[in-house]
Amino acid sequence: MDKLLEKDKKYIWHPYTQMKDHDVNPPIVIERAKGIKLYGTNGKMYYDTISSWWCNIHGHNHPKIKAAIKKQIDKLDHVLFAGFTHKPAILLSEKLISLVSDTDLRKVFYSDNGSTSVEVALKMSLQYWKNTGQKQKKKFVHLGNSYHGDTVGAMSVSDVSLFNENFSDIMFDSYKVPSPYCYRCHVKKGINECKIDCIVQLEKLLKDKHNEISAFIIEPLVQAAGGMIIYPKEYIIKAYKLCKKYKIHLILDEVATGFGRTGKMFAYQYTEIKPDFLCISKGITSGYLPLGVTITTDEIYSGFYDYYEKKKTFYHGHTYTANPISCATALASLEIFEEENTLFRIKNLIPIFHRRMEEFRLLAFVGDVRYIGMIGAIELVKDKKTKIPFAFEERIGMKIYKEGIKKGIILRPLGNVIYLYLPLSIKRYEMTIILDKMFDVIKNIK
Repeated sequence: MDKLLEKDKKYIWHPYTQMKDHDVNPPIVIERAKGIKLYGTNGKMYYDTISSWWCNIHGHNHPKIKAAIKKQIDKLDHVLFAGFTHKPAILLSEKLISLVSDTDLRKVFYSDNGSTSVEVALKMSLQYWKNTGQKQKKKFVHLGNSYHGDTVGAMSVSDVSLFNENFSDIMFDSYKVPSPYCYRCHVKKGINECKIDCIVQLEKLLKDKHNEISAFIIEPLVQAAGGMIIYPKEYIIKAYKLCKKYKIHLILDEVATGFGRTGKMFAYQYTEIKPDFLCISKGITSGYLPLGVTITTDEIYSGFYDYYEKKKTFYHGHTYTANPISCATALASLEIFEEENTLFRIKNLIPIFHRRMEEFRLLAFVGDVRYIGMIGAIELVKDKKTKIPFAFEERIGMKIYKEGIKKGIILRPLGNVIYLYLPLSIKRYEMTIILDKMFDVIKNIK
């Protein structure tokens, strides 16, 4: 073990990691990156197939983003955002509102990551109802298999899983309805006979409990950390209509799906729904710096807008709220979308990617193949007919991860799900290399 790894083992506690695993499989030390490639101190190169936890969009070391960061550092590094403001935040807010002009979203609130952007939405929704005289509306609804972050509020509106089960004692109660998980449909309907019957429980819950429900939170079209579950847009359209009918806020968590991941700037844009809150982070800066954003409507905003003594102020904030360098980075990232015509360019890659994903259905342990935009997922099963999953202790995903690393591709598993979250800057030949290697790994796994 080299000296850097010795110090890593001595001082660092890594996220989502059983540190005892590092006794046998130490972390890979990355010293530089370019485009969609990571380079280790071991002299090896790895394709960043999951965009460094779903945030890198335009590739590592993009000259425009680096220039924006350097330029902003020379002007203003940081300033408190209460009583002060600055140009990068103002311009970024204007740009974000223009990107969601197909909705009623008009006000931007900054935080510093995906979990906190969700926390902001939950707290705003709850306080809005209190500020407007409906204090009984304080419950939230979420989907099974959902994940919205690791802070207490975000965990409380996520399904119980390895991510949060140890912290249930500090989580608040919320309502859960079944996930629109087509491969494991809880109403036992085939894809050709589906009429979105899985929404019945949500409909019944909202009908019976709407007077006490503040909001319904959902990741549009893709339940990411819950297993890369990709579901029909008709589900969220019906859910939106139910929220409007029963006067319940709709919170869209697009932390993972925003900024081109699904082929559109935001996943909700496959529909004509108009959410009350939109939570974004990750890709907003292309992964260069932390930044979280919650966008809401003038109607929500007006519920807080009053004389100071009325105590309707939204008392929430973060030290690094709207950090100028982060905001300048986000602006540069959004400019790249326009200058490099990113969304148009990937339109040509998406059909090719999807066709290649379909090839995985032929493999022995592949139960389901799912994809949307530049997101692809493969659910592994022990038996394709019965859909019996691999046991937790078998760690089938880890076996594939190790083989992927040997071939220079990162295949970080979500349990029995192996997925790709490809950078939008990827070239066709790079995509071909990744898919060929991935196919070979899964084909030969034992």
